[in-house]
Amino acid sequence: SEYDTLGTSVKAALVYLGTALVKLVCLATFLQVSENDGFDPYQELLKALIGFIDVAGLYFALTQLTHRNISQNHKFQAVGLGWAFADSVLHRLAPLWVGARGLEFTWDYILQGLEANANLVLSISLAALGSLIWLRKNKPKTLIPIIYACAGIVATMPSITRSVLTCHNIYPQFNPSRGHP
Repeated sequence: SEYDTLGTSVKAALVYLGTALVKLVCLATFLQVSENDGFDPYQELLKALIGFIDVAGLYFALTQLTHRNISQNHKFQAVGLGWAFADSVLHRLAPLWVGARGLEFTWDYILQGLEANANLVLSISLAALGSLIWLRKNKPKTLIPIIYACAGIVATMPSITRSVLTCHNIYPQFNPSRGHP
């Protein structure tokens, strides 16, 4: 209670909701709906650039929000936790609620839970990288390019995984679940 981590988490969740709205408007405005499931590098690059809106939202949450009596170590943890909680509520609450009320069990809900846990780790690691980039004054000079490269990879991770899955579906001969080498 002396660190006000709950207030910081709530503020980070509100910032996430704002960035999700901005991302939704950008995705609806700039992306085209394709008829086929082919891989379009321009569209994937645009999705990756829109993914950097999350980085801008985390920058705002870490540096511009007023945080009362909170240390740097607790700040990135509280912001990452609030960010991941808002993401889970926004993307997974309705499907889980509707699926849990059904009579039939599927493994999709277990996979959604595992995905939510992986997203929690991803959000906290992005907040930790943001804390290293924007909040620390005494960064080692040799680690700065590595930190920025990791932040770029983490920010574009949804596009990278979507691209890999799309290419995996296009070339089924490389699909290990089908028994092919």
